[in-house]
Amino acid sequence: MIYGGFAPLLDHGTGASTGYVDGYLVPVEDGKQDAYRGMADKASEVFRDHGATRVVEAWGDHVPKGEVTDFQGAVAATEGEKVVFSWVEWPDKATRDAGMAKVMEDERMKPSADAEMPFDGKRMVYGGFAPILDA
Repeated sequence: MIYGGFAPLLDHGTGASTGYVDGYLVPVEDGKQDAYRGMADKASEVFRDHGATRVVEAWGDHVPKGEVTDFQGAVAATEGEKVVFSWVEWPDKATRDAGMAKVMEDERMKPSADAEMPFDGKRMVYGGFAPILDA
């Protein structure tokens, strides 16, 4: 089991009944929290414009080291980095599949030539999940 506590950076959307969730983890340097939040705000709008019902971004607050594995190990976090745990809620997988294709093509998601990513995308961990409990 991997567990941890995360302080919300943003929580946009309605949080309606969720039929599909994209989740991801990224390592972010401590000093880049504001830059990450700015990027996350822009991405949240794009996801919601293409069918997502909610976007949540959360900054690692209590993320303990595990005996076998942990959040830091999952993203190869180094000293001075925090783990960000985020998810995007969709009404169903079909909406997610269509919406995600549009998100990836949306010009707002393309970085500008002089923009520096506030995290190392090569260490991102992500996946799609069908809820088993939505109470």
